[in-house]
Amino acid sequence: MVAFYELQLIILVSSCFVFLFLERHVSRKRAAAKEHHPVERLENGNVPPLSSLATLTRQYLVVYAIVMGADWLQGPYVYSLYREQYGLPERLVAGLFVTGFMSAGLTAPLVGVWADQHGRKKLCLVFCLTYTVSCACINLPIFPILFFGRIVAGISTSILYSAFESWLISSSNSQAIPSSELSTIFGRATLVNGFVATGAGVVSNQLVTLTNSFATPFIASGGLLLLGYVVIKGTWTENYGGGGGAATTVRDPLQLKRLGQAWRIVRSDPLLLVIGLTQTCFEGSMYLFVFLWVPSLQEASPSFPSIALPLGYIFSSFMISMMMGSLLYTAICSYTPPSSPGAPNDTSLTLHAKLSSLVCAVAALALAASIRSDSEKIRFWAFCAFEACVGMYYPVQGMLRGTLISNEHRATLSSLFRVPLNIFVVVSLMTGVSSARHAVLSASAVMLAFSALMTAFVIVARAEEVAPPEPNLRPA
Repeated sequence: MVAFYELQLIILVSSCFVFLFLERHVSRKRAAAKEHHPVERLENGNVPPLSSLATLTRQYLVVYAIVMGADWLQGPYVYSLYREQYGLPERLVAGLFVTGFMSAGLTAPLVGVWADQHGRKKLCLVFCLTYTVSCACINLPIFPILFFGRIVAGISTSILYSAFESWLISSSNSQAIPSSELSTIFGRATLVNGFVATGAGVVSNQLVTLTNSFATPFIASGGLLLLGYVVIKGTWTENYGGGGGAATTVRDPLQLKRLGQAWRIVRSDPLLLVIGLTQTCFEGSMYLFVFLWVPSLQEASPSFPSIALPLGYIFSSFMISMMMGSLLYTAICSYTPPSSPGAPNDTSLTLHAKLSSLVCAVAALALAASIRSDSEKIRFWAFCAFEACVGMYYPVQGMLRGTLISNEHRATLSSLFRVPLNIFVVVSLMTGVSSARHAVLSASAVMLAFSALMTAFVIVARAEEVAPPEPNLRPA
């Protein structure tokens, strides 16, 4: 069965190259079409310099590749390190996963506030240090240290999925980068993420094979994080949310007033509520998938445990699938013609709302297919389809947040959305793990389907009425 996964990886890589070729073809057509449309201009009538766009793209993608590479190196072997090398019971392994998600959920609102108040760059530097500490802790098979490592990893995850995106959007706003170009950066970031994750899966597989230890990829991850610290410190500039950068008062160290203000903003806006619902349902399902894909494939494999599954190659296959989802997103955005002069500027919102609904619906069908079938091959391809949806989800959701959330509270609201997300994951992991695996995946599929319907009925239906200004025209 090992040969099966190697063959699937070859097929997926070949398909990805075909997608890359088609995407480049569509991009050329888009560039040619731009020659027949007015160039996007700033409010003062000036054209944004191409050098600013190229510099911002390079600054973000280099750092993004490094930090995501560090994260993905750990991906294939977290479960196996705890369960197989350290011999921890599965319930204890689930407890460690729960600890990480609880840590992320409890600190997510504060992380967002700190990013807006003290600077997104500063929080990204903190991420590199805290995640390095978690990599060091996971190499010591002493339960209190492993427990502490999961707490620090949870804090790091909150920073990774809020401060980095907020830095990019705020930087693009300050440089007046058009929303179409910001969309391209998001698509490229997901594509780079797929390349990096694919390579990380192969590298981690080879490191484990050479050292006969599941802990080796975590050591390599720590080295990449230190490199990321150096690059961020040397190339990024600082940006803040509303009131950030000024001297902060010690009378409200937990920033409860700011959190309350952010919650009132979300509660009063159905569009933001649906964005939060989508983030909870999709990313919650994704995190549960990280915990469940290994035992799910092992359960369906007739050759396991006599022949171990090549987890690194399987992981790389998932990442190639994610890349193809990213390429599909970029091709769709490139194919969509720009709105005509004088027309309401709601094309981007409508398109991304429809894509968000479609992505959630397909992801729900993929998880449902994996539950209905006991075939190892069908489960593998269903999981590949789910990962393709992940590849589309991140740029789609990033553009929706960039369009609908103001810069003043961007990191705060993005982190606030992670609270119900982590509660959903924690409750799911505490339901019995192996005995409730199908129930957890079923619940995820139902939640994704519900999210797809809510996005269609709320955001898509109201997109033409809302017609918000482009993100780059919002005040920084």
